[in-house]
Amino acid sequence: MARRKVLRPGEEITIRFTLQERDLILDHTLAGPDLTDRLQLAIMERGQITAKYSLEDLDELLGYIAAEANHSEDERRATRLYKLYDRLSDIEASVVED
Repeated sequence: MARRKVLRPGEEITIRFTLQERDLILDHTLAGPDLTDRLQLAIMERGQITAKYSLEDLDELLGYIAAEANHSEDERRATRLYKLYDRLSDIEASVVED
């Protein structure tokens, strides 16, 4: 079993998103500005956007992504959402709060 990164209370995880992943979240989920503003304001570096989320915020974002994936009538979009969900879920599982 891989070691999990330990976060102090209130510490955030740095997550990199592609522009396509960012647009998928912004355009096709019901996530509110408390979760999406940091994606809109993030600086792009090497074709990726970096945003920071607490474990609680990441879990909430995952819920919005899963909800849209489960209810999407567009199979291609649903597949992209599930793929993003799996990647972010792996990140969430790799971290534990102290």
